[in-house]
Amino acid sequence: MAYDADVIVIGAGLAGLTATAELVDAGRRVILVDQEPEQSLGGQAHWSFGGLFFVGSPEQRRMRIKDHRELALQDWMGTAAFDREEDRWPREWAKAYVDFACGEKRAWLHGLGVRFFPVVGWAERGGYDAQGHGNSVPRFHITWGTGPGLLAPFVRRVREGVERGLVQLRFRHRVTGLGRSAGAVDTVTGEVLEPSAAERGKASSREVTGSFEFRAQAVIVTSGGIGGNHDLVRAHWPERLGTPPAKLLSGVPAHVDGLMLGIAERAGARLINRDRMWHYTEGIENWNPIWHKHGIRILPGPSSLWLDARGDRLPVPLFPGFDTLGTLSHIMGTGYDHTWFVLNQRVIGKEFTLSGSEQNPDLTGKSVRGVIERARADVPGPVKAFMDHGADFVVEKDLGALVRGMNALTKEPLIDEAALHRTIAARDRETVNPYTKDLQVMAMRGARKFIGDRLIRTAAPHRLLDPQAGPLIAVRLNILTRKTLGGLETDLSSRVLREDGAPLPGVYAAGEAAGFGGGGVHGYRSLEGTFLGGCLFSGRAAGRAAAKSVD
Repeated sequence: MAYDADVIVIGAGLAGLTATAELVDAGRRVILVDQEPEQSLGGQAHWSFGGLFFVGSPEQRRMRIKDHRELALQDWMGTAAFDREEDRWPREWAKAYVDFACGEKRAWLHGLGVRFFPVVGWAERGGYDAQGHGNSVPRFHITWGTGPGLLAPFVRRVREGVERGLVQLRFRHRVTGLGRSAGAVDTVTGEVLEPSAAERGKASSREVTGSFEFRAQAVIVTSGGIGGNHDLVRAHWPERLGTPPAKLLSGVPAHVDGLMLGIAERAGARLINRDRMWHYTEGIENWNPIWHKHGIRILPGPSSLWLDARGDRLPVPLFPGFDTLGTLSHIMGTGYDHTWFVLNQRVIGKEFTLSGSEQNPDLTGKSVRGVIERARADVPGPVKAFMDHGADFVVEKDLGALVRGMNALTKEPLIDEAALHRTIAARDRETVNPYTKDLQVMAMRGARKFIGDRLIRTAAPHRLLDPQAGPLIAVRLNILTRKTLGGLETDLSSRVLREDGAPLPGVYAAGEAAGFGGGGVHGYRSLEGTFLGGCLFSGRAAGRAAAKSVD
């Protein structure tokens, strides 16, 4: 039978590009389809901070971080908390991914020209016991060039495949069905959308101008996140996370709609762990939005006072940067969608980083001078822009004015000035003594024992109400959608499985569509720096396996 290509890859994000690059290296003919215009090549990864999870890296060793496979696997399994029959393959993917992060991952990327910022970050610190959630040591490595820097070598390899006649790029092709011949899925059908000049991330037209049908010996599905589809997010919201928020911000563009998951499921694929998802609790409305309900996540240091909507401190260990989903579960049990950071200018200047390539022009532009200027600034430029223009920021010289500003941002005045003053004053008393019973103050001091945190991420403990450290700042925090942790069940060759556990002939999946491997390699929680890496690892596996499967 005549085929249009050896393999069809659906989705031109990082996982799809990685799979296509591997197919090109194997000399296979590929059609890469995506519903968005060419200017959105690279998908969500373009907007990312470029964080990657490595274990035992040179960057860690230079910072005197002792890390090894056993510790990383302990952290992964304690964080994932696998507890279902369908976690069989996610467990295997988790073990394989930790091996990858300990082994060839960094050398492979370095060989492709990817470089890394020398200071390692410490995300998701947990705060429970040694076998519970969280990273025991810093493992968050920022790509020099952030998301675009990580995408660059894979875009280049795919473009080289186009030049060699091995790759056809078919943008504005929206897949609507997968078909079979002789039992194997070998046909991809869909609609051709009208050309669009929409800028990257902006909503593009859905006007249909035609239809298409492509045939190949194998199909790789790499489109699958639901973060831009709030209806799907709410439909699959689990009871363990409380009532779904009435207000959601989007950490991804609207085209991240999850529709491909349903198409694959109707073709016979098994979709598992759809109730597992990753949403951030430190979301702020982008004052200069690119897509609808565009939210930005604050990557906070440990010093901000985290309050619920009524002004009460969040319970231990729900400090900034410690347990994302534990915090989300607590928030959704309060009856309100929002929380607050209360801090001052000394803290925001040292501890606030905004996630995303566009919010970090120094790192994205690979500017050493820019990084130095950021370190020297009282407040980094992108953060200062939110202080000046952000709808969620209140900046005032005294606490009374701060509370009035906070209450003005909510439907009802929930914050009591006297109660908030007592809370802050009690916390401040714990900072003037080397001894404390306040576990957040202990965490602040513990963080400063790590040279990376002491240099650029954690302010020295001080009184929040110290006038010399002002002005005071309050930030209203919203729930921000981001990642789908469940997905199409796959074996270690990225073959998509059916309900009976057998492979669905001809179909592979990678990236978010496959829960970053197996249908949910993260289990219930992520250690961070593992989404991009999961796209790389599963995309590479899918590309290599599909290349071997075709004649």
